[in-house]
Amino acid sequence: MEKIKELFGLKKCILGIIAGFISGFFASGGGMILVPAYIYILGLKDAEARATSIFCILPMVVTGGILYYKHQYIDWKIGILCAVGGIFGGYIGAKLLKKVPEKYLKLVFAIFLIYIAVRLIKGS
Repeated sequence: MEKIKELFGLKKCILGIIAGFISGFFASGGGMILVPAYIYILGLKDAEARATSIFCILPMVVTGGILYYKHQYIDWKIGILCAVGGIFGGYIGAKLLKKVPEKYLKLVFAIFLIYIAVRLIKGS
């Protein structure tokens, strides 16, 4: 019974709902919510948090992608080219994750979030 409670924990479902909403509403960002939440709320190690986030994002992306497709919002040329690049980038990133110390992962992730936030606020 304890395993079932752990598997279907309310906290985890709420994190998923929030990440799914952000992913669908902003068309990205689910992982930016999940990674820190997994680390600081659920206590996962950095590498586990990133890997679990990637795994969880797939259903969010498929669901959002179907709805965006129905409304004809997808630029297929850009999407396919970026997807091909994303396959290679994801592979390289996953390989590097094992080699980069957690301290540096956190620093790079924080810098990336700050950079994106500044760009969004400036509107460029």
